[in-house]
Amino acid sequence: MNGAGNLMDFLDEPFPDVGTYEDFHTIDWLREKSRDTDRHRKITSKSKESLWELIKSLLDAWSGWVVMLLIGLLSGTLAGVIDLAVDWMTDLKEGVCLSAFWYSHEQCCWTSNETTFDDRDKCPQWQKWAELMTGHAEGAGAYVLNYFLYVLWALLFSFLAVSLVRVFAPYACGSGIPEIKTILSGFIIRGYLGKWTLLIKTVTLVLAVSSGLSLGKEGPLVHVACCCGNLFCSLFSKYSKNEGKRREVLSAAAAAGVSVAFGAPIGGVLFSLEEVSYYFPLKTLWRSFFAALVAAFTLRSINPFGNSRLVLFYVEYHTPWYMAELVPFILLGVFGGLWGTLFIRANIAWCRRRKTTQLGKYPVLEVIAVTGITAVLAFPNPYTRRSTSELISELFNDCGALESSQLCDYINNPNMSRPVDDIPDRPAGPGVYNALWQLALALIFKIVITIFTFGMKIPSGLFIPSMAVGAIAGRIVGIAVEQMAYHHHDWIIFKNWCRPGADCVTPGLYAMVGAAACLGGVTRMTVSLVVIMFELTGGLEYIVPLMAAAVTSKWVADAFGKEGIYESHIQLNGYPYLDVRDEFTHRTLATDVMRPRRNDPPLAVLTQDSTTVEDVEALIKDTDYNGFPVVVSRESERLIGFVQRRDLTLAIKNARQKQDGVVSSSVVYFTEDAPQLPASNPQPLKLRRILNLSPFTVTDHTPMETVVDIFRKLGLRQCLVTRSGRLLGIITKKDVLRHMKREELYSADGVNSDHTAQLHQLSA
Repeated sequence: MNGAGNLMDFLDEPFPDVGTYEDFHTIDWLREKSRDTDRHRKITSKSKESLWELIKSLLDAWSGWVVMLLIGLLSGTLAGVIDLAVDWMTDLKEGVCLSAFWYSHEQCCWTSNETTFDDRDKCPQWQKWAELMTGHAEGAGAYVLNYFLYVLWALLFSFLAVSLVRVFAPYACGSGIPEIKTILSGFIIRGYLGKWTLLIKTVTLVLAVSSGLSLGKEGPLVHVACCCGNLFCSLFSKYSKNEGKRREVLSAAAAAGVSVAFGAPIGGVLFSLEEVSYYFPLKTLWRSFFAALVAAFTLRSINPFGNSRLVLFYVEYHTPWYMAELVPFILLGVFGGLWGTLFIRANIAWCRRRKTTQLGKYPVLEVIAVTGITAVLAFPNPYTRRSTSELISELFNDCGALESSQLCDYINNPNMSRPVDDIPDRPAGPGVYNALWQLALALIFKIVITIFTFGMKIPSGLFIPSMAVGAIAGRIVGIAVEQMAYHHHDWIIFKNWCRPGADCVTPGLYAMVGAAACLGGVTRMTVSLVVIMFELTGGLEYIVPLMAAAVTSKWVADAFGKEGIYESHIQLNGYPYLDVRDEFTHRTLATDVMRPRRNDPPLAVLTQDSTTVEDVEALIKDTDYNGFPVVVSRESERLIGFVQRRDLTLAIKNARQKQDGVVSSSVVYFTEDAPQLPASNPQPLKLRRILNLSPFTVTDHTPMETVVDIFRKLGLRQCLVTRSGRLLGIITKKDVLRHMKREELYSADGVNSDHTAQLHQLSA
């Protein structure tokens, strides 16, 4: 009997992988929190024993800050390298620097001593491909050759990007933010934040952006930063062995990603808090701030933009905004909301078609086709030929006396004698009208092509294309208001604030407001969006117009549907994500949702002292449930606890390997003390250690509104339903999501074929 006693207690020592999770499963937040509390209590008690243990406890306390420092340094360095590489490869499509081929166009002409101010974009060291190959810079032949090589380079870059993603890291495609949101809510996607994904996403992001496709690098940079966070988590057992603590690090890493994407550290912290994080304690807020600070400092040290500024689109407006301008600002907000709704519906419809038809089987061909169409249509228009970031930068700029852009081709008054920074409103010249036509065509092109580009099997962000659409629309509106104010300054709306000869309207400000409105319409961000925009541009005094546009775009877009683009892609992919912002107002009870339902087989349970190892292995083999309730007996069904499937499998496997006495007929005990057994009986197996004695339970009459709230706020995987201590059923996170979707669809105008398909997808 002593031998049996020793055997039964072998699980008192922890064994490898217990408490871990399988791929595509949800973590148990309560268990992870409890394990971290136990670990911290043990370290604190040991720290009083010796100096070495005290040092170890201090190192453990500082490990979080060390991880943040490493994340900031690596993500800032990678962002700087990506920015420099994108600049060079984007210019490579048009020409090459003869003095040093690794210089971009701008860097090449910086180093030239023969560059004049008027022709600052032209220098002998930089030659377009046609000039280099044929010796002719102008003419139809040179134009056609440059056109052909532009398309060829674009196709080459995109082909390399999609091939690398497909062969080495399939998870490196897309924006990454929908998956990051899902992972931060507690879902496990193995490999999504791995080393290969980090390497391939960094390389292919440069290729994808350089190809000229209508996509940005800002969203994928959040994914890259989270990969950095996951990489450094593996160095510290505090984070590598606790999925809850790991997600605190990933929340901070997301903040660092936005910090380096936009040069907006405060906006990055708010973005992580508002948009991607599920669990965001105060400690994570401080660490996010530190990670964003280090990342921004590292990027500033690299100085990829060459302007000694952290901001991407630095602007310096010299004119205040006026109350009457709130009307066009709000109209831009309405446009942003409508564009957001149009984009989400069209993009989701296209992505669903990609998933359900033959189109999804040919990702390389799709990328090549879209790139070819984009390059062929983009080259003739100077506003679509250049990189989207350059386009936005030009649209944001105010027209000073030194600007040579077409957008600044105004008719000057020869008698004007004013400071350079205070140029009055002037009539538009032919260059401005020509630019307006080109911008209108660019707007239509960007709206259509972005719908088909986002979601392809290459890294693709949505921030910059959305901002481009808004900036184009805003600049057009801004020029229109400016010309109305100039030609009709006696109208009542202009009379009070726009005198003749004054600098009243700044078209660049309208572009900035339009960019914020469209980005808000697509993502439904508000607070973080406004902060990102003023950090991005340095336009601190224009917070009110940005707020008005952001709120209006959200209201308009929410009128047509509550989900932003990221939530829509989460639903499309069927991820188990419970959005905190969703409201549940239906009058249903836990008994309506729990399983088993009528005509279903009975609930698969284990008994505390009468189940054999063979019975347990058969139950694991015949079912695919994540865990099993443990009851006193099948007759009473009094609940004792809950055991995870993975822990059960590992425990039995470990027991069979370490102890010879465990056979198929051995009885599994979940009790504190095993009964005395005859020596002839097989030796029992005690699995009390892996049993969760405090599973979360609700009664069968608990309103589902309360159950949904519990699942959201506690991050539960499952919840057991009881009545007077007797087990009735179980509700899982997927049951809750399925019920919410079903109620939402039934509360609409009936259930059509599309709704039936969605319900079928949820059931799958």
